[in-house]
Amino acid sequence: MRQFVVPQFIDVENKIFGPITIRQFILLMVALLLSIVFYKFVDFISFIFISIFIFGIASIFAFSKVNGRPIHYFLLNFIQTSTRPKMRVWCKDFGILEFKSRIIKKEKNEEVVSYRPKILEKSKLSKLSLIVDTGGRYQEEVNLD
Repeated sequence: MRQFVVPQFIDVENKIFGPITIRQFILLMVALLLSIVFYKFVDFISFIFISIFIFGIASIFAFSKVNGRPIHYFLLNFIQTSTRPKMRVWCKDFGILEFKSRIIKKEKNEEVVSYRPKILEKSKLSKLSLIVDTGGRYQEEVNLD
């Protein structure tokens, strides 16, 4: 039997500069580019405050983790959870399309075909389970009478 190497630590990101990963580096570079844009368009005092704010947000997104996952996954999950309904209730009501289709079928005097599973006898069921367990190698014996 052949031996296979099982990959480990697949959730560890590649490091490029010491402890900084590619994702963190890109986030910080985007923050730097935004700061350069604000340096060109606003006065110096506003630039300082805006740059501190931008680098603060970028460093939170780059370096902080919640339960071992990056914070942007946490925020996405939080938004998805808060926008979904709190309680799910199963209501077996017919939709409008189903109701209309049943009325049309009754008007045409067509029988509504419903699926009823075949009840297998025990011997047939054991033969089928044997075929499944052996991966199809076992074939049922055929009588040529």
